[in-house]
Amino acid sequence: MLRRWSCDGGRYLNFVAKYSSNSWKSKTVVHKEVSEALLKNKPVVALESTIITHGMPFPQNLKTARSVIEIIRRNGVVPATVAVLNGELHIGLTRSELEYISKMGKSAIKTSRRDIPAVLSKGLVGGTTVSGTMVAAAVAGIPIFVTGGIGGVHYGADKTFDVSADLTELGRTPVTVVCAGVKSILDIGLTLEYLETHGVTVATFGDSLDFPAFFTPNSGFKVPYNVKTPEEAASMIECNIEMGLKSGMLIGVPIPESHAPLGTQIEAAIQQALQDAKNKGVSGKEVTPFVLQRVNQLTKGKSLEANIALIQNNALVGSQIALELNKLREIKAYGKPQTVPNISEDHTPKTAKQPVVIGGSNIDFTAKANSEIMFYGATNVGRVRQTFGGVGRNIAECIARIGHCKPLLISAVGGDDLGEMLLRQLELVRVSTYGVHISKDSNTATYSVVLNNQGEVVLGIGDMEAHGEVTAQLVRRPRTDKQCLRYF
Repeated sequence: MLRRWSCDGGRYLNFVAKYSSNSWKSKTVVHKEVSEALLKNKPVVALESTIITHGMPFPQNLKTARSVIEIIRRNGVVPATVAVLNGELHIGLTRSELEYISKMGKSAIKTSRRDIPAVLSKGLVGGTTVSGTMVAAAVAGIPIFVTGGIGGVHYGADKTFDVSADLTELGRTPVTVVCAGVKSILDIGLTLEYLETHGVTVATFGDSLDFPAFFTPNSGFKVPYNVKTPEEAASMIECNIEMGLKSGMLIGVPIPESHAPLGTQIEAAIQQALQDAKNKGVSGKEVTPFVLQRVNQLTKGKSLEANIALIQNNALVGSQIALELNKLREIKAYGKPQTVPNISEDHTPKTAKQPVVIGGSNIDFTAKANSEIMFYGATNVGRVRQTFGGVGRNIAECIARIGHCKPLLISAVGGDDLGEMLLRQLELVRVSTYGVHISKDSNTATYSVVLNNQGEVVLGIGDMEAHGEVTAQLVRRPRTDKQCLRYF
């Protein structure tokens, strides 16, 4: 039974286990629409915010962000723009918050994985990069992230070691990035080699194996795989999840054909901009925004037009993949896909009534002898079976299985391997573990029963100390499912 459900709910269990501290919960705010979509197992796509703060000028950045959000909604998928606002990591933004970061522009901190602790602790505002957004998406359980393009290996990296954190994040974070490939200002060949070394599956979307170079559909480099349809891409992503691989995936989407002719002109401008950056001493993470702005000047706005077109196209493809992935997972869970209505811009989700279950959680061991039991130190041949138990946990699992909802379980487990195993199983069957207390003093509760060869109970031993930590104080502890995250 567990094997059947192992391909249903535990998307990022191994990775998310690293983010088990309460600091993530206290520093993370998930937009109501996003949390309810996750609660109801609807498709969600993550979006970065550096492209808003550093990639385009105002008001084009705001207009583009809104258009991308609307494209995703029209496909029946919930958009979740990630940004840091006043020291809190937001997953999903309101219209006013989106406008706020758009106007801030480069005053916001460009926030990669390495910057998150500093930006949060100092109460700053940050636009999340590919790396930073992947971290947030994985914490929230969002499998797909759409962006314009990713960073890569810079020319001369053999001397400078200038390699984008986006690449290392793809090697350790189980999120699929849908983008237009790698900008030609980078060493695309070495970038693909680096991704291969770190175990990242790279594929193109369409009939060709030619890897795109952002503004142009063909970088001159090929990749081993391509996916021709959203269904094919979703199947590949699901396999990555089922296998429990901790690495992400990269799907390169070529720029729309209608804007491809601009490629030659833009490429020439890129080379000129790179030389300008070198002459002015621009380096590190400032190179990309400088070059993009300079290219926009040299092409008199045509590069920005192409940039917007490819981002919108990525949003279309990414949301289609997310929808198909959600259908695939629902077929495995329920035998058929559930209906997902289109979500309009002014959609206001209804408040979800989440069942709450308070009770014990156990790991049960059942030992049955093959023949008549021998006592006084003798070894009996038999079979030992491990199951998940506890009245509270059992009820929560039943609610999750029979209803299209995610109940909240208030319980207690130990900070041990059995506790982690139990919490993973709860997540697999779509029970929220946000209310589960992890004890530092008690072991995870276990019940061991010995049966004779007739299946009759001979004796049982219960280690139930952890249940004593399910107190009125624990139940009254302030908590909110606005975050709707998966923690262990």
